[in-house]
Amino acid sequence: MGKSVPDRSIRICADRGGTFCDVYASYPDPDHDGERKEMIVKLLSQDANNYADAPTEGIRRILETVTGENIPRGTTLKTDKIDYIRLSTTVATNALLERKGRKHALVITKGFKDLLIIGNQSRPRIFDLNIKRPSPLYSAVLEVDERVTLVGFTSDPQADSNAVQFDKSGTVTRGYRGAGWDGVSDGEGPGRVVRGISGEAVRILREPDKEAIRKDLKKLYDDGYRSIAICLVHSYTFPEHELVVGEIASSVGFEHVSMSAQLLPMIKLVPRGVSATADAYLTPVLMSYLDGFFSGFDAKLRQGGPENPRVEFMGSDGGLLDLQNFSGLKSILSGPAGGVVGFALTSWDEKRKQPVIGIDIGGTSTDVSRFAGRYETVYETTTAGVTIQSPQLDINTVAAGGGSCLTFKNGLCLAGPESAGAEPGPACYRKGGPLAVTDANLLLGRLLPDFFPKIFGKSEKEPLDADASRSAFEKLAEEVNAGSARKLDFDDIVYGFIKVANETMCRPIRALTESRGYATSAHVLASFGGAGGQHACDIAKLLGIKTVLIHRYSSILSAFGLNLADRVHEVQEPSSTPYNDNTRGQLLSRLDALSQTVHSELEKQGFEPRRIKIDRMLNMRFDGTDTALMILPRDKDDDYAAAFNRAHKEQFGFVLSNARILVDDLVVRGVGRTFDARPESVHAEAERLRPNVRATKAKPRAEHDVYFDGAGRIHVPVYVLGDLEVGEELRGPAVIIDETQTIVITPDARALVTSMQLYITLD
Repeated sequence: MGKSVPDRSIRICADRGGTFCDVYASYPDPDHDGERKEMIVKLLSQDANNYADAPTEGIRRILETVTGENIPRGTTLKTDKIDYIRLSTTVATNALLERKGRKHALVITKGFKDLLIIGNQSRPRIFDLNIKRPSPLYSAVLEVDERVTLVGFTSDPQADSNAVQFDKSGTVTRGYRGAGWDGVSDGEGPGRVVRGISGEAVRILREPDKEAIRKDLKKLYDDGYRSIAICLVHSYTFPEHELVVGEIASSVGFEHVSMSAQLLPMIKLVPRGVSATADAYLTPVLMSYLDGFFSGFDAKLRQGGPENPRVEFMGSDGGLLDLQNFSGLKSILSGPAGGVVGFALTSWDEKRKQPVIGIDIGGTSTDVSRFAGRYETVYETTTAGVTIQSPQLDINTVAAGGGSCLTFKNGLCLAGPESAGAEPGPACYRKGGPLAVTDANLLLGRLLPDFFPKIFGKSEKEPLDADASRSAFEKLAEEVNAGSARKLDFDDIVYGFIKVANETMCRPIRALTESRGYATSAHVLASFGGAGGQHACDIAKLLGIKTVLIHRYSSILSAFGLNLADRVHEVQEPSSTPYNDNTRGQLLSRLDALSQTVHSELEKQGFEPRRIKIDRMLNMRFDGTDTALMILPRDKDDDYAAAFNRAHKEQFGFVLSNARILVDDLVVRGVGRTFDARPESVHAEAERLRPNVRATKAKPRAEHDVYFDGAGRIHVPVYVLGDLEVGEELRGPAVIIDETQTIVITPDARALVTSMQLYITLD
């Protein structure tokens, strides 16, 4: 078999989650030219007794199977057969959540030492008298005696008669007449005036003292700091002083330097500074992990170039990045983003245009997102108390998943937020772990040990331990009944915890729909994640949703989504320009220049022009407000102002008709498409199959008692997904299984088998 696998032909996608690591691979079918075979590997994200790194171990297993060679653990893997490896990881996310990032220092303009601690003075729990603020990510602060100030605007002189004006060469032709300044020349030294990137006139009040900075940085270096974040006032439009400090830091020996103006040239100093510190905190941890990952392979993998296999990483915005552009700041939602891409591209119908809710029920948490034809992106998010300014998919996360711990406190059944994780895992994982949602599903018959992967215990070859789950639950049931007026049945108690978990998972769905004016019942529910199949029908019923989609690869859809994802390159420039008839042409010219830069970069990465899609956005707000909206017009004829007014009306319910519209940023996002065309949508396929639908002829592999709400335990057939043929319909109650997932079809549901999905309809 090894001889029949050509070089550079195996494509591998690995998603390292909090509990499981999923690996999806495809390779040429040796028996059918032009066709590809697929392979899935699912393993624990952490298993120190058996392997050091889960993605590397998964790739080793794939290479061993596909090539037919014996590859012992610990062997440096050869990459000549690999076309690409795409990786998503929660390493940076976990480092932020657990506060286990790299010690670093903040370099900031003198006088602003405490700015990031003060923050924006928001109080998430406004009625708390004892306010507990998250501690800052940095451990030390260095103040740099530099200062620049803004002295006027250059973009629209007609709107401000005092505005500084420049000629085409950048020379000041008229000074700012306000505040007693009569127009200092643009010569050298303090007091000179330059035009900033945003179009604002910047006056240099104090140049940084290089020798003093070098001395201070050397002291930090001697104190053990190897990573720093630099955030200077107004560096978004005048980054030169940050560059000076960055060059000195590199020469001193700092291994990682995060400059806010390079990471995200946006106007707001506090979130820009916090983003820089987050990058300095997380990127060294991420790169340390990636160094360990690359060490498991031969040198070709890291060298890159057209002759070697390439490595790509999933960014928080749903696009693939190369190693040079991947950072801790861009990887915070790396894992969940793959799942969003996966469900969006497999569940959306361009003609039908019915919005889709994606619910990723994993081991540690549940991630929820919405897709209505385009990815919903946010540019400022708060994670673990840290407000970060960076483009991310709009994903709501709740601490409820298969590994969520089940407890009974103060008369309440609780599911989470604590998680059993991968080590030790739920009680049934044979490692002495706590009681979790997985244990409840196991006892209710929604997981079948005979069909579940036997990867547990010290040998990695033992099945789930139902006895351990029952023993732990019996103790919990005694505790519940001790505080209850009437004695509850054991199954009712167990299912009670499932109902609590389901309601917890519904909460972020309602936040994405009802709280934003969308009818939840008007959506399709795309369920995925290792625990998704056990909860999908119940959650849909709670939300009034009638259609549920479960992909054949739903338990590894984040990894499968990596296979479908596109390469992304994005550039951004700040602006301080009002949007009107006088400035529209100038803004469009700037967008043209940025578009050319993005287009050229993607062409360098090997994408033909026909496979490149460019989105041109303006970050706009009303004058006098501080909430900007990123605007992408619907089509070429749609004006940005009209699109902004429409978006503002939808978001806030009003429009300030007499206020100027200001542009804070220009953003151009380029997408290098992996595929030219998508296959037939699952909705179109279901409509095509519906007239000739037939009951399944497949024989159940087993029968099993499963508990259902209101019906108790029912003896139901158990089918293997691979035995079901396209066009067959299966009426509930039933259980459908394959190697990586268990899908529970409730009594009020029926499942139509399509080529890649189960199309479930609830009565």
